[in-house]
Amino acid sequence: MLYRNFNKEFNFITSRSSGKGGQHVNKTNTKVELRFNVKNSELLNEDEKKLLFKNLKTKINNDGILQIVSQKSRSQVKNKKSCVNKFYEILEEALKIPKKRTKTKRSRKSILKRLENKKQHSEKKERRKKDF
Repeated sequence: MLYRNFNKEFNFITSRSSGKGGQHVNKTNTKVELRFNVKNSELLNEDEKKLLFKNLKTKINNDGILQIVSQKSRSQVKNKKSCVNKFYEILEEALKIPKKRTKTKRSRKSILKRLENKKQHSEKKERRKKDF
């Protein structure tokens, strides 16, 4: 869980949203785009930045900016909150370090069971052959 407040590093851009809303859509800027500059972030250390660039390479552009867009609601404030929530979810998921897999050896019983099954299968195939 991240306990840092990135709000001062957010850059919000609003524009007209597409979709339902009638005349409301044509005169209000409800679509919100959150832009976060990963390269210039003061709250992330270098290791975290590398991890973000690795895990979010499809969401971060060439300038190092992570863009998140929301236009679900007819309210700009709700869309802004939605963008911020999405940002924290994406960041938390991207900064998770996967557990390393520990190699395990197959048990003797499982090896013998596999060989026994192979043997039975080959015997079954052998019995199907016709004698000439």
